[in-house]
Amino acid sequence: MTHFDLLLIGTGSGNMFLDDRFFGLNVAIAEEWHFGGTCLNVGCIPTKMFVYPATIAEQAADSKRYNLSTDFHSVNWPALQKRIFDRVDAIEAGGRDYRSGDRQPNVSVVAEHVHFTGPKTVSTASGEELTADRIVIAAGASPVIPEAHGLDPQLVDTDGYPVYTSNSIMRIPQRPERMVIIGSGIIAMEFAHVFAGFGAEVSVIARGPRLLGNIDEDVSDEFTELFERTHTVHRGAEVSSYSFDDGQVSVTLKASGRLGGVDLPSRIDADAVLIATGRTPNTASLNVGEAGFDVLDGARLSVDSRQRVLAHGQPVPGVFALGDISSPYQLKHVANHEADVVGDNLALDVAAGSPGGATEADLREVNHHAVPGAVFTSPQVAYVGITEDEARQAGYDVSVKVQKYSDVAYGWAMADDPGVVKLIADKATRKILGAHIVGHEASMIVQPLIQAMAFDQPADEMAKRQYWIHPALPEVVENALLGLEFNDD
Repeated sequence: MTHFDLLLIGTGSGNMFLDDRFFGLNVAIAEEWHFGGTCLNVGCIPTKMFVYPATIAEQAADSKRYNLSTDFHSVNWPALQKRIFDRVDAIEAGGRDYRSGDRQPNVSVVAEHVHFTGPKTVSTASGEELTADRIVIAAGASPVIPEAHGLDPQLVDTDGYPVYTSNSIMRIPQRPERMVIIGSGIIAMEFAHVFAGFGAEVSVIARGPRLLGNIDEDVSDEFTELFERTHTVHRGAEVSSYSFDDGQVSVTLKASGRLGGVDLPSRIDADAVLIATGRTPNTASLNVGEAGFDVLDGARLSVDSRQRVLAHGQPVPGVFALGDISSPYQLKHVANHEADVVGDNLALDVAAGSPGGATEADLREVNHHAVPGAVFTSPQVAYVGITEDEARQAGYDVSVKVQKYSDVAYGWAMADDPGVVKLIADKATRKILGAHIVGHEASMIVQPLIQAMAFDQPADEMAKRQYWIHPALPEVVENALLGLEFNDD
């Protein structure tokens, strides 16, 4: 048995706070996979490095509406992969070397899986037992793989098996000619854009009646209609079985029961299937039940507002969690914020002299107000705050404004490209409750709305007390703000 002052499980955002405040501690870092976690290796960063050239390819193939004559011919897939992963893999290796080398003599890297055998005890895959006074759990989440006849979940993401998740799809040796994507959320929509943009024949299988069904209904409807103009989508469908033949894969479909009157093909043949039906926190593989930790909804580790892990509703002294394993938001920017909070609170805990000894009032609380998100697909989608339905159900006296991109001059410059900004505000306080955008650069023009919500700035004040560059695209946000109606208008 080896004892440590601090055990850190996972090296995504959980690896960010371990600075010189903890230099005097004997630290173990358990990482069975890649340093840098999901975002660096299989998530945010490499996907956007694929998305951007896919967007350029799509624009080249569809330029007639701008009175241009351009074409998209092909993608040099190996060269694109090399450009992306030469950078990503170097960062991963650098992070691993930094924690493993002589520059961090107080840190021991445990390069294997660990699971809990008690509240402060873990066992490694090789059978070694580790104990620690304090533990930070930042072990992330893994792709969900729905069961279906003919599918072997153990073979998904392995060489020669043409069924992938986001963990492996970007590393495939060649771009598939025909591809089936199962799912209708963020991951599915981004990869559908990537592979369709690069010329693949993509079929999307969506269980529900809309794409991106977790966002505001009007914006989801708008996105679904726009996406279906240029992509093959089978809504109200799910996979009933898989079959394999000579490196190819076929899926048979059935109605999901969530959309009436669907007309589905009996079978779709493809070179590859991407399963993108969500991600689940890695609590099961950590055996957190053996530690007695509370779990929400059968998966997410329960933490309090100070990111302390709970057992029977009470904080476990010296045990913290952050990121996808515990957060209600599977978003890198949220995990980074939670890591910042954990770092500060852990430092206070260490300074107090005993696990759980820090004064309650001194500990930072996490801020999950005005959490934004974006979908880097075509067109882009961005959102912050609550939906119109959620606002009405919460009892707000709601003001709603939907503004079209084509209503402003930059929209004219884009040949009336489709897109909308939808704002939801409280008529009484004049505060923005939610903002939902679908259209060109949605992920950028949502930012002033995030700022207004974060600092509780009234919508009318935001609209009128600053300059809006004319004729830039953010004017569509300005006009949406000006279109909101309040009680004393």
